[in-house]
Amino acid sequence: MVNSAQFLILPWVHVKYLASAVLALAAKQLVRDWEARHHFRPVLLETFTDPRTFAGTCYRAANWIYVGDTQGRGKLDRHNQRALPVKTIFLYPLDPQFREKL
Repeated sequence: MVNSAQFLILPWVHVKYLASAVLALAAKQLVRDWEARHHFRPVLLETFTDPRTFAGTCYRAANWIYVGDTQGRGKLDRHNQRALPVKTIFLYPLDPQFREKL
C-alpha cells in the first residue's frame, strides 16, 4: 500500500476533469516507478483528507473508495489523547486481488 500525502489543485485553476485525470495518470506512473525502484508492484493507494476543509470530491470522482474516518489520534499518540483532527480515508485499488495480496 502506498500513501498519497498531498494533492492540491489551486482554486483558480478551472479545467474540467483535471483532478481525476491527474490522479489516474499519477497512479499509473506510480506503479511503473515503484516497480522499477523497489521491484514489486503496489496493490493499493491510500490518502487522507481533512473534511473541515476538503470534501474529497476529486477522489470520489476518480473512483477512490471512501472507507471511513480516522479517530484523530495519529501514529504517535501513545496516550489516546485524540489531539489531531479527524481525517477522511480513501483507498484506490491498483490490483483486483489486492485483498488477497495484502
